[in-house]
Amino acid sequence: MENSEPQNSPRIALATLGVVFASICFGFVPVFARSLTDAGIAPHAVAFYRYLLAALVFLPFVWRARDQYKTLLWGLFVGIVMGLGWVGYVRAIEVVPVSTAGVLYMTYPAFTLVISWLLFKDRPTRRGIIAAGMVVAAAAIVSRPGAIAPEHVPALLLSLAAPIGFGFGITFLVHRMTRVPALARIGSISAGSILGLLPLVLATDPVALFPATESGWLMVVGIGLGTALFPQLLFTVCSPLIGTARTAMAGSIELPVMFAVGWMFFGEVLQGEQAIALGLILIAILITPGRRARSIAAASE
Repeated sequence: MENSEPQNSPRIALATLGVVFASICFGFVPVFARSLTDAGIAPHAVAFYRYLLAALVFLPFVWRARDQYKTLLWGLFVGIVMGLGWVGYVRAIEVVPVSTAGVLYMTYPAFTLVISWLLFKDRPTRRGIIAAGMVVAAAAIVSRPGAIAPEHVPALLLSLAAPIGFGFGITFLVHRMTRVPALARIGSISAGSILGLLPLVLATDPVALFPATESGWLMVVGIGLGTALFPQLLFTVCSPLIGTARTAMAGSIELPVMFAVGWMFFGEVLQGEQAIALGLILIAILITPGRRARSIAAASE
């Protein structure tokens, strides 16, 4: 249901700015992730660090909702899938342009549509099908033969595990997890991600787990606090106040931020096909706002 408060309400304006700021934070993930992997930290360790702080902070809220343990177990399951999938995204931005990896990551609405349809018979709308087609077209444009070095194709394909995992998470949140409070959802999903990644972390050489410099540890804090804990909390608080449509429009700034990050931090020049893909993704987001929720915890239909 869309928020019925007047469009020019200061409260609505402030909440919209909150969603914009949170989405900008999400767009800065590659800065921290690539800096850590360039320093020799394993991709799954980077994913582990991103979810660790949120899991610790929100665990008390999970405990308070323990009487709904069956629903929380769904959260753990979703977190395991998402955490393992996000490893593929981290691996991809090591070797392919951030903008390309970002476009593929933003295909998650198409996967959400398909997974929800297959598992819960949630028939997609006509606009949803059109938007999904645009998303797939955008992904095909940036990953066409010749746009990516052949040796990087496996990493690019592996990165699709991230949008698949995120689409899976949104689907199960909408259909299985709306009964528990939002902060408990964040906690259970983050804890599930930690559990899923823990075996990989325990099997990894300590050299690839722990940063060797003070700046490396600052990056660890940054990816956990600046791209997960704080923006997830801000998004979760603000998005219900402004409704799904305005959330979709405000949150769509994330992809342009990824493109800007690639240019500013890694010297990536925006190519024509990437610009076309960017436009397709943004249009797809805007024409199907109802189920678009960047924060797993914030989605509630």
